[in-house]
Amino acid sequence: MMAGAEEQMGLWRQYLQRHPAVSAEDVDELEGHLRDQMGDLEAAGLSEEEAFLIAVRRMGSVDSVSQEFAQEHSERLWKQLILAPAPDSGPARPTLAVALGLAVAAAAAAKLPWWLGASEEFYLLNAALLVLPFLAAYFLWARRARPSAVAAVVGMFGIGAFAANAYPVVSGGSMQVLLAIHLPVFLWFAVGLAYVDGRWREPQRCMDFVRFTGEWFIYYTLIALGGGVLLVLAFAGFSAIGIDLADVLGTWVVPCGAAGAVIVAAWLVETKQSVIENIAPVLTAVFTPLTTLLLLIYFVALLASGDVIRADRDLLILADVILVLVLGLVLYAFSARDPALPPGWFERLQLVMIVVALVIDVLMLVAMSGRIAEFGASPNKLAALGLNVLLLINLAGSAWLAFAFLRRRSGFSALERWQMAYLPAFAVWAGVVAVAFPLVFGWD
Repeated sequence: MMAGAEEQMGLWRQYLQRHPAVSAEDVDELEGHLRDQMGDLEAAGLSEEEAFLIAVRRMGSVDSVSQEFAQEHSERLWKQLILAPAPDSGPARPTLAVALGLAVAAAAAAKLPWWLGASEEFYLLNAALLVLPFLAAYFLWARRARPSAVAAVVGMFGIGAFAANAYPVVSGGSMQVLLAIHLPVFLWFAVGLAYVDGRWREPQRCMDFVRFTGEWFIYYTLIALGGGVLLVLAFAGFSAIGIDLADVLGTWVVPCGAAGAVIVAAWLVETKQSVIENIAPVLTAVFTPLTTLLLLIYFVALLASGDVIRADRDLLILADVILVLVLGLVLYAFSARDPALPPGWFERLQLVMIVVALVIDVLMLVAMSGRIAEFGASPNKLAALGLNVLLLINLAGSAWLAFAFLRRRSGFSALERWQMAYLPAFAVWAGVVAVAFPLVFGWD
């Protein structure tokens, strides 16, 4: 048997051995049946990996434990088979050339309004619209997207363009700020729709996009840090010989580089997958304990501050930022985790983090409701209230399923399915705030 199929067989054995109702003799007997079925399938012309996958599926019809394993692993196995190099797959697409071309196009699109005399307010609302369509185009091209997926992505960007430019929002008003915050979120989900080729109902594809988002953020930050160091060196070096590059660097290099790096970072994530997959579990293992500690300290500070219910606006905004960070970390940790592993200390720590975040969110909701009752509703307050309600439901569901996973009453796949099924709710809310709020509350 080849290494790939043998490795999957090892995972399958480990999974069964962890089940309390399955003895070592049962595992040996089931493995014997599995290998017999694989032999028959290979004799029929299937590869070893294909034979293993189908044999596990068949075993699932007669054994509940094998069925659970097949449900949790089949999509990953299929993915491995699909992504494995095939001799008849033809030459690979020149993704680097296309990525670089789109990066240059994004940089030009970011500068074109400046040439035409666009204001800072224009960039505040349209910055994401100038860059993210090129990122979505890269994925649509790379995945040979279906026409329906292309139409859906174009439609979402059309809605975003309408919301950014059709409303006469007041410069510096609260509605302008709400649009500037929620439009990029809505458009990032449009990128996600392109990434999954329109198949947003498939949890594994959505989980891949979550993992991509985290890895893209890491790569973009590294590029930004490296670019920043290079700019400082360039500025200092040319200044030493009497040439001032401040205007060129600030007006051209920084905005064009920031726009182009969005595409380059995505290409790096796609092509250097094996490197970052080793980094992701390390990052989540480092930042989950730190974030849990931060949450606990913040929770104690909140209680020590006195009247939590009358918390001021800045405190509520900071709490929301922390809660969104927790959600992002939970999603990224889920995407980086091997679902075959049993629950351990990390999952217990993660549950503590989720529960503390849930309690803080309840306190913030009570404080927001008190402020609305005392001072009246406003677009900002209602947008924040809606976000916190969404977070509350998400965290509560996550805590319940994580507890069930620790008690071994459900598999890790239930947590994945919950998060992926819930994710579109954030896209819908961002779209509602960006499109409907100006119509309901006016332009100020």
